[in-house]
Amino acid sequence: MKDTISIHDYLFDQADIGDWEGEEELVTDKINAVYHAVWQSLPEDISSAQVEHLLPAIWDELRGGTVLLEADEDELIDWALAYVRQQLEEGKPDADAADEEE
Repeated sequence: MKDTISIHDYLFDQADIGDWEGEEELVTDKINAVYHAVWQSLPEDISSAQVEHLLPAIWDELRGGTVLLEADEDELIDWALAYVRQQLEEGKPDADAADEEE
């Protein structure tokens, strides 16, 4: 089902990122690199509901602090891949999607 979803629907441009004290381009590049790496690792049969949960959840985890400025891209990607793997193993995206439908 991944082939019916486009990663481009989730990527950021600088206007979407908010104020990062002049580092908006850096933050945009890093989060988009993370999203691309995660996208490549997602199973082909992932549901759109799971993608709609996972990608924004990564942003929600990272946007509140300075980690996007301080960590290098590889560290962020490693963290995001582990986070997504954990979320999928725990079935959280499916459970959250089911809760929203009720």
